[in-house]
Amino acid sequence: MRVLAVIPARYESTRYPGKPLIDLAGKTMIRRVYEGVQKSNLISKVIVATDDQRILDEVESFGGDAAMTGVHHVNGTGRCVELASSLDSFDVVINVQGDEPLIRSEQLDALIHSFQDNAVDISTLAIASSSESDFLNENRIKVVMDVNSDALCFSRSPIPNQSKTKNPVVFHKHIGIYAFRREILLEIQDMESCAIERAESLEQLRWMYYGKKIRVVLTNVETPNIDSPEDVDKVLRLLKA
Repeated sequence: MRVLAVIPARYESTRYPGKPLIDLAGKTMIRRVYEGVQKSNLISKVIVATDDQRILDEVESFGGDAAMTGVHHVNGTGRCVELASSLDSFDVVINVQGDEPLIRSEQLDALIHSFQDNAVDISTLAIASSSESDFLNENRIKVVMDVNSDALCFSRSPIPNQSKTKNPVVFHKHIGIYAFRREILLEIQDMESCAIERAESLEQLRWMYYGKKIRVVLTNVETPNIDSPEDVDKVLRLLKA
């Protein structure tokens, strides 16, 4: 099985402009993501997909592969589709967020292994958590699964509702890395937006709305991403640990 890892990276982030190029203990964030992905022996090729010359120049400066993609894409999935459309020698495409500087190879390998099940078309990661602050934080996405570990729902709201229990908060926190069979990735680009996706601002709800199952692979490795400048200190502390 040939696996392509795409790292979408744009400069004009709404919450944190320029974040792919921020310095994290001597390396840019995009370099840390790239080098983390490269550590997986199951990945055949890694490419950064960007629409900004500054990011492309940075990737090429450390010997990485990068490609310019269209400026019209509204999210990283669109950049993955653009690259996958022209690279037909890969079976699986992984969309690795460009703000995951602590990405670990074992997370990626677990996603790749999920495709040994022929029923899996899309897979993603989640981790069990008991953090009440994350449970209430709309930027920490929650997921509920069925008996087969396929997602039932993703939400920014606290799910499952725990008002009827006195037990501590226990839930599954979504880690936003997706792996697709290539033909499924190309298929989802033609799906129209739906109301629940727009309400939650979560694109995976569109795929589910049109009948695609998402296998949720549990991991015990948590790698915090950088959504805003406030997240940088936490990542720097972990890098120095």
